[in-house]
Amino acid sequence: QVQLVESGGGLVQAGGSLRLSCAASGRTFPARTFSNTAMGWFRQAPGKEREFVAGISGGGTSTRVLESVKGRFTISRDNAENAVYLPMNSLKPEDTAVYYCAAAPRTYPVPDSQSAYIYWGQGTPVTVSS
Repeated sequence: QVQLVESGGGLVQAGGSLRLSCAASGRTFPARTFSNTAMGWFRQAPGKEREFVAGISGGGTSTRVLESVKGRFTISRDNAENAVYLPMNSLKPEDTAVYYCAAAPRTYPVPDSQSAYIYWGQGTPVTVSS
């Protein structure tokens, strides 16, 4: 059973920055290691559907980022630490949401659909004030 724990959320003013972290622990998918697992970040704003924000391949060489956050958000990972990060800059009120970390049972390509991700964290709230 894989456990994903997000941290780093909070309240920030528009234009500010936050860095989300996701720590993975426990046994990964059968015959896989963390470095063979694609990871993603999703978010769900109040009253809206959960949406894909960013994803990264197991080796970290391929990424996908939601168009509306390109240039402001990046995704990275440290396989030695079993961790994934989402630095967020120039935050806007519309970025307010609960952010979730998720793990997919494949390395590449990076999926952007929720159904491709098997394990999910509990989420960390991000609130951007105007």
